Order: sequence, then structure tokens, then C-alpha cells
Amino acid sequence: MHYKKYPLINRDISWLSFNQRVLQEASDPKVPALERLKFLGIFSNNQDEFFRVRVASLKRMVQLQQDKTKVSANDDSKSILSKIQKTVVEQQLKFENAYQGVLKDLEKRKIFILDEKHLSHEQGSFVNNYFHKNVRPALVPIMLDKERKFPDIKENSNYLLVKMSKGKKLANPRFSLLEIPSETLSRFVVLPADKKGSYVILLDDVIRYCLKDIYQIFDFNHYEAYTIKLTRDAELDFDNDMNQSHVEKISKSIKNRKKGLPVRLVYDSSIDKDLIALGIKMLKLGKEDSLIPGGRYHNFRDFIRFPDLGHPELLYEPLPPLPCPELNGQRSVIDVLRKKDVFLTYPYQDFCHVIDLLREAAIDPKVVSIKINIYRVAKNSNIINALRNAIKNGKQVTVVVEIQARFDEEANIYWADKLQEEGAKVIFGVPGFKVHSKLFLITRREGRGIRNYVHIGTGNFNESTAKVYSDYSLLTADKNIADEVAKVFDFFENNLKVGLFKHLVLSPFNLRKKIYQLIKNEIKNAKQGLPAYIDIKLNNFCDEEMVCKIYEASQAGVKIRIIARGVCSVIPGKKGISENIEVISLVDKFLEHARLYVFANAGDELFYISSADWMGRNLDHRVEVTAPIYNIDIQKELRQLYEMQFKGNVKVRNINGPIENEYRKSGSSRPFRAQNEMYKFFQKKLNY
Repeated sequence: MHYKKYPLINRDISWLSFNQRVLQEASDPKVPALERLKFLGIFSNNQDEFFRVRVASLKRMVQLQQDKTKVSANDDSKSILSKIQKTVVEQQLKFENAYQGVLKDLEKRKIFILDEKHLSHEQGSFVNNYFHKNVRPALVPIMLDKERKFPDIKENSNYLLVKMSKGKKLANPRFSLLEIPSETLSRFVVLPADKKGSYVILLDDVIRYCLKDIYQIFDFNHYEAYTIKLTRDAELDFDNDMNQSHVEKISKSIKNRKKGLPVRLVYDSSIDKDLIALGIKMLKLGKEDSLIPGGRYHNFRDFIRFPDLGHPELLYEPLPPLPCPELNGQRSVIDVLRKKDVFLTYPYQDFCHVIDLLREAAIDPKVVSIKINIYRVAKNSNIINALRNAIKNGKQVTVVVEIQARFDEEANIYWADKLQEEGAKVIFGVPGFKVHSKLFLITRREGRGIRNYVHIGTGNFNESTAKVYSDYSLLTADKNIADEVAKVFDFFENNLKVGLFKHLVLSPFNLRKKIYQLIKNEIKNAKQGLPAYIDIKLNNFCDEEMVCKIYEASQAGVKIRIIARGVCSVIPGKKGISENIEVISLVDKFLEHARLYVFANAGDELFYISSADWMGRNLDHRVEVTAPIYNIDIQKELRQLYEMQFKGNVKVRNINGPIENEYRKSGSSRPFRAQNEMYKFFQKKLNY
């Protein structure tokens, strides 16, 4: 297939467009001020990860003198890096404007974020006392010298580059580096309130206020301190030591990651030129490195945890998870599943139902075994606790742990060790593939045989993220589905035994082929005048072959609607190519994470939920599970939820080009905010 004849949006540019949608939320005056601060934090955290992974990968291509290496059909690594640099600098300016806008809104509510230059005498005394009691013991100032090697600095930690001098001419300056200890202390210090309002000062400025005390052994009278942050390549590099286990190699690579090559330096744009030049030289950064001038503060991810100052009106009205009608008040989840399938949609419904099922299985005398695969779990995981309890109650517990879940490797190794200590059988993934499926299998004696009860989902077994990530869970004892989940776990235990699947669809074995067949079927039906459409909901859609298949379907008259949260390489509305395609993106209070595929199938609709996005890595290099939804009631519910999202005219953007994020306009005069309407939908199911 010749991709060049088709218009495609580069995945990295499309990702920047997604993060711009996050920035739009931070810039929207209709969004409550403290929620806007959170969106600034999310934007910042997203961008950090983007540089650690995607930009680092592109730079590696350039450094290997593969400048002409195509990262997509139409782009090479050098040109994409140039576009990224330009876009990121533009977004940084918008970011700073958004932050200033939030500060003004907070001031209207008499909430003031002060710096070290605007403290009253009483506030100054408070800050000074706080510094000497809490901050100073955590500081490790390092003196810098042009002849001395620059110290290793942690990636994505905030540092102050300090310049000290004396006299009127400020001659013969000395320089120092100071890490802001925000890992051990709160980034925010709440000052005593008064009649005029509430006050907060950042830890950065507490340190600036007390610089003279830090360097009191020197005879300086002038101090300047500017924030810098370094981002490193996060790729895990493995050696070929055959004597090391996979876990040992991962552990070693995690340590090496902390010393990865720099890929970005963000610095205060008002920094002294001599000081930033010194930093760049000592860090051995070059023109090809991303040098991003920013504002006074970095690591805005800390603002996600901005202190609660008693102003609920500055936050969204909470939407607490609702119980599932089928499970609400029931004595046994297993008894319910024996009679019917249960479908959960988070965060509208409570993830506790999943934990309850595992807890029930842990003490049920008839349960023989529990098998589960883990990708990312909560810090204090109730899922893990339920598994440990099952082991103590004599159940056979098998846990497939994916230790290459990026940035969760250390946590997953920790949990694997704990589970092994308890007596679980732990399997470290599948050689050559990441295990990204969201499965568990409960095997129970019933009558003269056994029966399987399973979970198939689109999100991780993580009760923390389930409060903000929009995902699906199918709980079923349907023999067609449940017995095939058992085959998946057989594959995890014996990688040579893939098995035959009539219902589940697995990556990397046959998901791509299955989707091609389903698209081809829609094309055939369209040509015959039968109902032909495809409705898709994904996080990311950038597999070029899949994009071209969708274009082919559009040209044949298949109507295609796509809800894409993040990356989307499809360009809709192109004459002769994609007139029948519509793409929207919803960014709101909850993070859209569910994957759903719906095919018209000549009027007999086919519904699938999946752990897989339509990316090359998900289709070809990960173990993903896609499950059909056979229950008619669940199909109707999925259809209603999808239509609600596509009806949305608030927080919805039309995706028409690389960085175009125009808010969607609707013919209806009534605002329709999909996530709020979905919550009302689940309330009505409970007769609330």
C-alpha cells in the first residue's frame, strides 16, 4: 500500500495537539481555578513523559546518523524534532499566560500565591522559621566551578542555579546548584491567613528568601536564583549478559535510566545569560538539544496536589462513583454472574465491585484458583491485598506481572517480590512482548465440574486511577468467553501454546487481521447498499496501515466516527479520501481511556471492547485482548453512551488537522456536556 498518497498526521505532532487540548482546559476561564491548576499540572507531566520517551527516541535516530530514517510515511526524525521544538516553545508561552490567568482568578477569591519579594514582616518571620525547622536540613548546596565536573542531577527534579556576588560592581561571582527537596517536603507552604485572604508560598521561594542563611560562610550581599529542570532519555537499555535474569536486567536498566542522556533543559527565561551559559556548558548540551525558556517555576505536576484552602467553588462538583444496579446490595457477586453478565463503566460506577469479587473468591471454599495479569496497580493496592488473602486461604494464585510497564517497573518488581514471598506463582510477562491485557480468571468447583468467572477490561487493576479514568469492565461466566480467557492464561504459562480462539481476539496474533476482515466486510456491505458504518473509541490511532484501511472504507461509502482522546493520524473530510470520516476528541474532568469498536455488520451490530489502541505496538508487539459483547442489554448501553459522547457540544473538539483543536459547534442551543450526562444516565439506572 502506498501511504504517501494518503494524508496522515504525524503521531508526535498529533500528541502535541492532544496536550494542547489539556492546555485549553487550563486556559478556559469557565473551568474552576483550582481545576485549571490541575490541568497545568497534567500538561506539564504529559510533556515530561513525551520528552523522556518520544523526543529521546527521535534524537537517538539522529545521533545514529539516520537523519533520513522515516518516522512515518511523510516525515523524517530531524524535521519532526524541528516541528516539536517550535510547537513546544509556542505552547510554553500559552502555558505561562494560563498560569497568570489562574493567579488573577485566585486573587479575586482572596487567595494569593506570594513570592519571596512580597512577604509582610510577619509572613517573613513565619517563612524563616519554617525554613530553619524543615527545609534547611534537607538541602545539599553544591558549589560550581568551571574546572570541576558538573554534578549528576536528577531528571525532572527542580534545581536552583544560584549566582552570588558582592560590591557595587558585583564582580567575581560564585555559583552554586541547589536541589529543591519537593520529594520530601510539600511544594506548597500555607501561610497564616488574615482578614485580607489566604496565602501560599512555593518551596522554591522559601529557599530564595533564605539564600543568605544557606551561604552565610561567604561574604556576599547579592543573590540571584533561577530554576532549571533537566529531562533525560527514559529508554531502558538491556545488556546481553546471559547470566542475568530478566528482572535483574530491568533493575539494572532502571538505575542506568537515572543517568540517561539529556534530552531537554527547561530554564527560567529571565535567568542571567552568564549563568545559563555556564549551566549549558557544564551539562554538555548542544544546539540539537531542546533548550526551552520557561517561567519562574517548573515541575507543575506538583500543582495537581495544590492545598485545599476551603473553597469548594474553585473545584468541580464531585461525582462520587455509583453502585452497579445488578450488584448493589447483593450478597454474592459470583451468584449474580452465574445468571447474567455485568458491565461496569468507570469512574461513573464503583471499581470496588471488582475488588469485592476478588475478595469473595479469596474466601469462597469452592474457589480453586485465581489468575490475574498486572500492568499498573495502585500504591496501596487492594487488588494485591485480595490476592494475598486468597493465598492465605489456600487458593492457587498465579500473577502475570509486566515489569516493563514504563515508569512502573520498580513498583511491579516490588509487588512481584511480595507476592512470591506469600506463595503466589509469578510469571514475568511473555518474552519479546509486553502483556497489556486486563484479565483475571477465577476457577470454581460447581457440581461435578468447574466453572470459570472472568474479568476483561480496558483499564488497569488500579482503584486510584479508576476514580478519574473512563474505562470498561466485563464480568462474565459465559462459557464461550471465560474458557477462552483460561486459554490466554495457558499461553502465559506456556508461550508455545497459543490455542485456538473463536470469540476473543488476541494481539499480536490476529487482532490486525480480524479488524481488516471487519472493515472489508463493511466495504462489501456499503457497495451492496446495506447498512455500513464503523464507530470507534480509542486513546490513540496512528497505525498507518490501519489509517489507510479506514480511508479505503470511507471511499467505499462506509460512515466512520472516531472518538480519539490522544494521538490520531486520521485527517477527516479530505475530498476523495475521507469525506465519510468524522473525528472528535473529548477532554474534560475524567480522562477518556476506554476502547470500543462497533461495526454495523449489515444491521446486526458487532461490539468489541479492548485493551488495544490502533497503534503498531498494540497490534503487533503486545499481548492485548479484545472481547466481543454478546449481551443485548450491554450492547444497548454501549450504544447509548457512545451517542452521548458524539452528541456532546461542551469540551468536545473537532480533529481536522495537525494542531487544530476547534471546539465543536452543535445545531442545538442547549449545552450538552457528555460526561455530566453520562453520570445522570447511571443515576437514573439506580433511580436516584
